[in-house]
Amino acid sequence: MATRRETKQERLLRLTERERPIWEAGALVGGVDEAGRGPLAGPVVAACVVMPPAPLLPDVNDSKKVAEKTRERLFDEICRTALAVGVGVATVEEIETLNIKQAARLAMKRAIEQAAPVRVFVDAERDLDVEVPQEAIVHGDAVSYSIAAASIVAKVTRDHMMQELDAQYPQYGFAKHKGYGTAAHYEALRACGPCPAHRKLFIRSAFSDK
Repeated sequence: MATRRETKQERLLRLTERERPIWEAGALVGGVDEAGRGPLAGPVVAACVVMPPAPLLPDVNDSKKVAEKTRERLFDEICRTALAVGVGVATVEEIETLNIKQAARLAMKRAIEQAAPVRVFVDAERDLDVEVPQEAIVHGDAVSYSIAAASIVAKVTRDHMMQELDAQYPQYGFAKHKGYGTAAHYEALRACGPCPAHRKLFIRSAFSDK
């Protein structure tokens, strides 16, 4: 028997379950998520988004479940609707120096400090070095409206950065794979070697597994 597909209204009710008690108390919360932990190239980008209780954007969802064109539209809608949006970036150099987990946490810290929320829901990470109360939510982009909105802002922002890198280094196809380890990306690396946008430690690890 086929499973009934969740309606947009049902998804919004589910996604806002954690936010609603806070909104009803007259308070606000920022959602925090990042994009770009796994690629072989490019920065890691985090977003902190403070969404109002109304209007709710019916298409907001985990960025991984949203088509690219819809993500682009939602990015604009979120930025117009949000009460605050912060974006934090950790560079390739910081990823190489700190490791990807700590670089992602640094990007989250920067995003939170830019948005200046009074409270945050964070996708998976806990005990970030910030002054505001925080709650870590596992798979937060799939269960929290605020984190889902942040996941879209982080993803689209990073995709745009990778498109800019594609203009600088067209031989790698960054605009298509966004730095992830696709077959075409590995082929380009074998043919051309890495460029300054590549994470050298990631590349060494990836090729040692092949």
